[in-house]
Amino acid sequence: MKKLFAIACLLGSIASAAAQPYPSHPVTMVVPFGAGGPTDALARILAQRMSAPLGQTVLVENVTGASGTIGITRVARAAPDGYTIVLGNWPSFVVASAIYPHLPYDVQKDFEPVALLPNNPYIVVSKKDLPARDLKELVAYLKANPDKISAGTGGAGAGQHVSGVYFQKVTGTRFQFVPYRAGSSEIMRDLVAGHIDLTFDQAISALPYVRGDQVRAYAITGKTRLASAPDIPTVDEAGAPGVYISTWFGLWAPKGTPPDAIARLSAAAMEALADPAVAKRLADLGQQIPPPEQQTAAALGAHLKAEIEKWFPIIKDAGIKLE
Repeated sequence: MKKLFAIACLLGSIASAAAQPYPSHPVTMVVPFGAGGPTDALARILAQRMSAPLGQTVLVENVTGASGTIGITRVARAAPDGYTIVLGNWPSFVVASAIYPHLPYDVQKDFEPVALLPNNPYIVVSKKDLPARDLKELVAYLKANPDKISAGTGGAGAGQHVSGVYFQKVTGTRFQFVPYRAGSSEIMRDLVAGHIDLTFDQAISALPYVRGDQVRAYAITGKTRLASAPDIPTVDEAGAPGVYISTWFGLWAPKGTPPDAIARLSAAAMEALADPAVAKRLADLGQQIPPPEQQTAAALGAHLKAEIEKWFPIIKDAGIKLE
């Protein structure tokens, strides 16, 4: 009888827990990169605002390493209960999937899309004394000096590297890549000093140097100008149409997360992005918020599929691969 009573109590507690409305305790948002970077900044702005509609705190946890794949692996293996989500991006969900041959997860099969978040386009920037004054002149200069111009990157497979490869492919130019272990901060420092000639970096990283007149900006690699930098033309306007490159962001949950939890998380994220105060903070960081119909879980799933179809062949053709 004691065993039957214990079993009954256990089943009762499980049923009670299952009956609790979602969410009944804090949600953890994993950021697969270090604190202080653009992904972390977005996560903290979003998590704070999402807490209100969810009625629970959204905690940000940085789980770093291996181009974001360690943090993403953790979420892929987490319980699919809606209490663990990941804020991933183009480098971690698309590029890393293409360059790492033995990942323990499949980004399209092992996750449930939650919401498509803002994107951060890249800016084509050079040292101040490069002869080219605009993008058309830059392309002509690169063609006239094949493999003589240096472009800083965060290493093989980094956003700057893949962006540069794509730029070369579309414009028919060639230049040398210079890898930096410390990433954007070290690249921009050497660009200002004139030790390298060129780079393709996220707006959030490059804009402070552009505003300080320390580097020359040629174009935004997006379809529209940045609200925070309206004087910089788009690639379409500047003479390299269609060279669209951006680090876009999204929220995902483990595969099998209940649809009602996905719906609550998606609605909370979309409410956060609709907040004028949040929009202002993100615009100041060079982030562009997609229209509401492009923020949905379904829109994120479709966007990820399209980006994989676009970038995998480019990365494969360039021979970018990490073991």
